[in-house]
Amino acid sequence: MENFQYHNPTKLIFGKGQLEALQTEIPNYGKNVLLLYGGGSIKRSGLYDQVMRHLNEIDATVVELSGVEPNPRLTTVNKGIELVKEHNVDLILAVGGGSVIDCAKAIAAGAHYDGDVWDIVTKKAPVQSAVPIGTVLTLAATGSEMNGGSVITNWEQNDKRAFGSIYTYPKFSILDPQLTFSVPRDQTVYGTVDIMSHVFEQYFHGSENAPLQERIGESILRTMIEIAPKLMDDLENYEYREVMMLNGTFALNGTLSMGVKTDWATHMIEHAVSAVHDIPHGGGLAILFPHWMAFVAEQKPEKVAQLGVRVFDIDPEGKSEADIATETIRALRDFWNSIGAPVALSDYDIDDKELELMAERAMVAETLGNYVKLTKEDVTDILRRSL
Repeated sequence: MENFQYHNPTKLIFGKGQLEALQTEIPNYGKNVLLLYGGGSIKRSGLYDQVMRHLNEIDATVVELSGVEPNPRLTTVNKGIELVKEHNVDLILAVGGGSVIDCAKAIAAGAHYDGDVWDIVTKKAPVQSAVPIGTVLTLAATGSEMNGGSVITNWEQNDKRAFGSIYTYPKFSILDPQLTFSVPRDQTVYGTVDIMSHVFEQYFHGSENAPLQERIGESILRTMIEIAPKLMDDLENYEYREVMMLNGTFALNGTLSMGVKTDWATHMIEHAVSAVHDIPHGGGLAILFPHWMAFVAEQKPEKVAQLGVRVFDIDPEGKSEADIATETIRALRDFWNSIGAPVALSDYDIDDKELELMAERAMVAETLGNYVKLTKEDVTDILRRSL
């Protein structure tokens, strides 16, 4: 295990009817609020009216920015920064899923930076302070409600990057599972894949002696495998939604990454794919992860085999680690396929024409990952297998 420090400053407010906490939390930061949301689903569901009622109750001055994209774009971030500065915003309230929250984080950091916010996203400039953020989560998937990470797309450059800072952790996050009832089936599938993929990125680490972190990750995976098929058939089931929501938060709030060198190669590859083709993040991960797993198992099958035995209940008797790893990958594919996840990049009409560009965009460093370090040639191989 590596030396580590852990600090998570986000106040989590979880359960039914917790939206009223807006009235007690927001005044701690001021009354000038930037309300940030996506394509309008919060208006169709009635959530927008509920949020505005609470903001009116505390006499908040509200400026709005709607239309945050599923892969939030730099252009939208810049619009938000302008609004924050123009209206002296005290707090950014992100109402939506991970994309809206990620956008809020970039706005929050960029509003306190004199240069181009893309410098922060590409880690050329550090985050030194940020506008406070509050969130109302409407989609269980990214864990962005309880971490400092953000992913932003520069569509003009076909580049998608991640950054993070202790300053961009939400001050508070309201998680009412009822607010996810309106999430359609396909987005629920993508959320399931994203949550499980976050566990994989930390489970396949480059460190030794981390049994607790691995066992916690395995528990999240087993729980998702248990509830996801039931949820797909009963999208407004509160018990399934609350379990999925809490799993999504704990999959990426720093618990699993304590003391380990995490991987994240597959996420970097998916970011490159969706930067070029703008596909759903969860859909891209469902396609790529089994192929990444097969590639690394050719060199280091032991952790893939461990996953199969502990999570997919594969019988190891009389089998090599390589054989168990192969069964594990098949079990993962079968599970994701059973809930309706895509299986190949061709499902999104992606062919081999831009393999070189996607591989190039993925290489944010000389190599990717820590479980097995990938070169650009390795990434190209994984992408080709995924076609």
